[in-house]
Amino acid sequence: MEKQYEEFAYVLDFLQHGKPGFRPTGRAGYRAGALIQCVGEEFFTLLEALVKEELILKPGDRVYVGKASREEVTYIIGRIGYEELTAAAKAELPPTISKVVTNREAWFVNFFNTARAITPRMHALHARALSGRPAHASTSSAAQSPERHPSPRPSPPPPLRSASSGSGRTTSSRSRSIPSAAAAGG
Repeated sequence: MEKQYEEFAYVLDFLQHGKPGFRPTGRAGYRAGALIQCVGEEFFTLLEALVKEELILKPGDRVYVGKASREEVTYIIGRIGYEELTAAAKAELPPTISKVVTNREAWFVNFFNTARAITPRMHALHARALSGRPAHASTSSAAQSPERHPSPRPSPPPPLRSASSGSGRTTSSRSRSIPSAAAAGG
């Protein structure tokens, strides 16, 4: 399966002077200039990217992050985790995702209407990050509760108490006598 990349992303936060507190060594060295934290439009990938000089972007701007020539972005630093987002980016994420879902509403409606089970225990809705669960941790509700297998034969009924004896002894259903109508009347 070929790797798939985001083509467009929505800006979550614009950091004019890069991320504070990072030393210019290793991967962090790329963060010396202005950068953006953004979320991909198709796969909801969280990305960090360097912005071209003298360009100012604001949250909610849609930028091209594909492989071809880019107008706003010079370099994609890479994927980031949710914990690496700034506070402003975390606050901007829910409305931005709502905006993407609204813009691609027909696609999402079709996806939810046609999603099928991948395996008996894993549904396609659980495999998508959209469900709120990572694909490796998805479980059905049956897998969360202990499984109950039907017993091969039903259990016997509890022993019946004799109505005539007050001793509390139990008698089996075979030895219990049923009063006749004549005995009850006379």
